[in-house]
This record gives sequence, C-alpha cells and structure tokens, in this order.
Amino acid sequence: MKKYLLPILFVLLASSLWSCNDQCKETRITRRYTPVSIALKELRSSVKAEAPHELIRPGKIYVKGNYLFINEIKEGIHVINNSDPANPSFVSFIKIPGNGDMSVRDNILYADSYTDLVALDLSDPVNPKEVSRVENVFRNGQFDGASWYLNQTNGVDNLTIQDYTIDYVTETVTTSCEEDFTQYLYYSFYADGGTKALSSGSSSVSAATNGQAGSMSRFALYDQYLYTVGQGNLRLFNIANPTKPTDFATVNIGWNVETIFPYQRKLFLGSTTGMFIYDNTDPASPKQLSNFQHGRACDPVVVHDDIAYVTLRTGTACAGTENQLDLVDVSNASSPTLIKSYQMENPHGLSIDFPTLYLCEGDKGLKVFDVTDKNNVDQHLLSFKKDMHAYDVISLGKTLLLIGDDGFYQYDASDPANLRELSKIPVKKAIQ
Repeated sequence: MKKYLLPILFVLLASSLWSCNDQCKETRITRRYTPVSIALKELRSSVKAEAPHELIRPGKIYVKGNYLFINEIKEGIHVINNSDPANPSFVSFIKIPGNGDMSVRDNILYADSYTDLVALDLSDPVNPKEVSRVENVFRNGQFDGASWYLNQTNGVDNLTIQDYTIDYVTETVTTSCEEDFTQYLYYSFYADGGTKALSSGSSSVSAATNGQAGSMSRFALYDQYLYTVGQGNLRLFNIANPTKPTDFATVNIGWNVETIFPYQRKLFLGSTTGMFIYDNTDPASPKQLSNFQHGRACDPVVVHDDIAYVTLRTGTACAGTENQLDLVDVSNASSPTLIKSYQMENPHGLSIDFPTLYLCEGDKGLKVFDVTDKNNVDQHLLSFKKDMHAYDVISLGKTLLLIGDDGFYQYDASDPANLRELSKIPVKKAIQ
C-alpha cells in the first residue's frame, strides 16, 4: 500500500558540520498518511456504547447540564459526569467512526459519522443508544489535514469512505544549515452557540433545551433546526421530532466554511476567506447579509452585542499568513467594519464572557483579556497561562472549560486575572 510522508514539525536541530559544506542534521516528527477504504456497512454497524476510554486525541468539546462531551478525533465521544468540576468522572464512550462534531438537545445527541448524521438517546448516559440516522448527507470532510470523501463508484450497495490513517514517525535527515526550516512547519488541523445551562444533579443529560459548544464547532442548534457547516455549504436538519432528524435544506455559501456561531437571530460563519453573516429571522431559510473578508486563514468567531471577535492563524491547512485577533463592528450586519487588529502568536478558539475574552494560543497557552476598551485590547492582558496547550474554550461564567492536545482543563474563573485550576483530565499520550 502506498504511503505518503509529510514533514510537520522539527523537534531538534543538531548543528553539526559535514566537511566544508555547512550541513546539519535535523530530527523531524512527520505524519505518514496511508490511504484506506472503509465499507459504509461496516461503519454503520460500529456505533455503540462502550466502557470509558482514556483521552488520546481530543478534539471538540460540548457541555450540557452536568455532562461534558469530548470528541475523540474520528473515533467517537467521551461522556463525562461533571457534577463536581473538581472531580469529573468518565461515564461511557460512544464509538462513532468518523466523528468530529456534536450537539445535544434535551436527551438527544446529534453527531456526524463520516457521511451520516446520527441521533442517539442519552436518557441513560451509561448506555447511549442510536435512535436514527440520516444517511449520505456529508459527502466529504477533513481530519488532521487529510481529506476523506464518499466513494459511490461501486453502486449504492457498496458505498465506501476513502480516508487516510495517520502515523507519527521520527526521522533524522541531513540538510544545509542555511535551509529555511519554516517550510517544514505544519500543525494538525481539526476537522475545529447555544444557551448556557448547568443543571443540578440529574441522572439524565436533560436539563435545559440546548447545550453549549466551543467556538470551533460546525454544529449549532436553533429553533427546530440543527445547522451544520461543511466545505462550502450550510445544511439544515429539521429536528421538530428530536429523535428523527430529517434533511431539510442546503444553502450554498462558498469554499471552506469552518465554524458556526448563532447569536441574536443571526448566524456568524467562519471560513478560510472571511466571516459570513446570515439573517436567521426565518430559521428555515437563512439569508446572507454580508461577508467580511480577510486574508486566507482559519477563523473561528464569537459575538457579543455589536462586536464580533475573530481569530486568524497560520500553520494549518487553511494556509494563512496572519496570526491576529480582529474586532469587527457588526452593528450594521449588512456592512461589518474592522475596528482593530491585534497581533497574536497562533490563536485558535475563543470565548467571550464580557468584558472577559478567553483566547487560545495553541501550544503557547491561554490568554485572558479585558475587552472593555475595544481600541486597546492588547493593553489589558489579565493573564497568560503558558503551561498547557489550548485549542478551544467554553466560558460558563464562574467556570472555564478548556481543551488542548495535552488534555481537558477546568478552572474557577471567579477572578479571570487569577484562574484557579479545578481539575485536569490528561491525555494518555500527548500529541507531539
């Protein structure tokens, strides 16, 4: 089987000389991509509840009542009882091949499984059960920089998913000491709104209507619809009957739509080329109001009042050249305007609990800003935690949830300038 080797990160540069030509030895960690073909019949029979698993490659996070849901990239979802944030406990693991996103309404969890949308009943969190699925609605996607697609060439009875397995390999190569090593620098790309609700000790997941997602989410719940964003579209599923979602409508948007954030009858969509704003007054038929364009980059977005907070970063499949936080005036949603850009290091997900903005800086850590003065945000850095990897974050007011390559963190955020760690669930082995 043919294998592809892509360099993604050099770990150590040994500046040893070879003869009169200045040559160096460099050790790199690379990702090896191996193409695989997986039968859809096999995938669809694999969704099931299992005993709790350890975190290995965590992705998106979601909170609903006293329960946390952590995506294990392409493998499924961890269900965690968080009644005591200082001592979260694993309840179960839902095996869902090809999973990257999720949303929860009442006791029904909606999750992608490669090309399908799956609905699961969480009434018994120890033993979630599939209740329905909508087949063949997501035709392609991406995990860790590798694209997958639905292969229909062999007929409806032999549908397959064409994907890649990824192995991390360490290699040592000889290079010129003058070589520009930045050409080898890549980062893993994660395939990366609602109402806040923390219930009081219920044995089921249901507490309020919707849970809350992080800023990297591709799923959002509003009215009787589940919205999902994909490579170039916004897809609506009717969930008037929560246990039986139906494929309702598709809105073509553009290329590489990545995230969705619903706010005050509007949808804010992040893409590699800009932020799209849609009027959601009629939830069944969102209408585009505007497109705030920027240079090519990944850009999750959150909104408070009349300001959208957008992060752009480099080193991903989005091929961006900017690392910054943009504040955008959206008081006139039909004509958004840039207030100011602030240089960051490698910003990822973010969350706003005004006036506090939590901003993930990848392997640089977590920054906390007071954004009261929108024209001088960089002058009001409240704290900068550098002892963790930060991918996405959810603010619940007094509590902060954070996910990164090295694990899941919870903080007491009563004083945002002095976050106090409540608990950490480490990964079995941190991604290098």
